[in-house]
Amino acid sequence: MEFTPQDRETFYNILFSRRDVRSQFTSEPIDDAVLERILNAAHHAPSVGFMQPWDFIVVRSLQTRQAIKAGFEQAHHESALMFAEDKQDTYRRFKLEGIVEAPVGICVTCDRSRNGPVVIGRTIKPEMDRYSAVCAVQNMWLAARAENLGFGWVSILHDSVLRAALSIPEHLDILGYMCIGHVTHFQPQPELESAGWLDRTPLSQVVHYETWSE
Repeated sequence: MEFTPQDRETFYNILFSRRDVRSQFTSEPIDDAVLERILNAAHHAPSVGFMQPWDFIVVRSLQTRQAIKAGFEQAHHESALMFAEDKQDTYRRFKLEGIVEAPVGICVTCDRSRNGPVVIGRTIKPEMDRYSAVCAVQNMWLAARAENLGFGWVSILHDSVLRAALSIPEHLDILGYMCIGHVTHFQPQPELESAGWLDRTPLSQVVHYETWSE
């Protein structure tokens, strides 16, 4: 299969317009066929030794989402205190999740025991299974953007909150809780960039040729 220049342009448009959505969600439901396409895209991510260590818990219950939101509020309060005093107020003003606003949540887990203790490609770097599950999240994120849906990764949550709310077994690693839904609009820039929290690092500062260079 060979892709056309138009295909390539579409791919890069999707990639560069992807956003971590927090505050633009609407209550419009997601069509089941669309959600299945997005989950199937995630399930086709690359994985070390083809072990496919991921699972996806789809959450629609408002009561469950409210319980997760309460856990976020506690973790958000704890997190604010970790920043320097002159940044704490700014941090608190950011909206960093859309747990209740988004009609669907997806919790992504990694089963590190899947397919046995010895997996091709994980023999020297055992953390490769976690990286594989992160690839599934990226696939899901890009697929959601291609479907014109917003997607946000909530990492400010204690695992214990998600285990209790979603009955997640202790042997599974939890990557995070994803919010997904229709949105009023997509921001032209990442919100933390437009708010002046951090700037995008120039590509020239993160690419090295042949050896590490300062």
